[in-house]
Amino acid sequence: MANIYDQANELERAIRESEEFQGLKQAYEAVMADENAKQMFDNFRNTQIELQQKQMQGQEISEEEVEEARKVVETVQQHPQISKLMEEEQRLNTVINDVSKIITKPLEELYGADEQ
Repeated sequence: MANIYDQANELERAIRESEEFQGLKQAYEAVMADENAKQMFDNFRNTQIELQQKQMQGQEISEEEVEEARKVVETVQQHPQISKLMEEEQRLNTVINDVSKIITKPLEELYGADEQ
């Protein structure tokens, strides 16, 4: 019987070597190498983190905060390197979501069989 942890480690290596991860890595490095892009990206990430923390703590997010976040997103999407980074991240997320569906298929089939 195959060791599930060894296979998980093989999957992790395959993700690292994938075209999607390599594209994300290159896009990330390009953003980090450009001081202006890095500063904009850091601001974007900090805004995301702050809003997520508020949501997790059950705090309401004000209209002003929503508007500010929208402006930050619009600004970063207009920067070509950050836009490319976001596209590459989405590509990798699609792969990871697909892999997750495959991995959870046995549970889905097991519990889905009860519903029939």
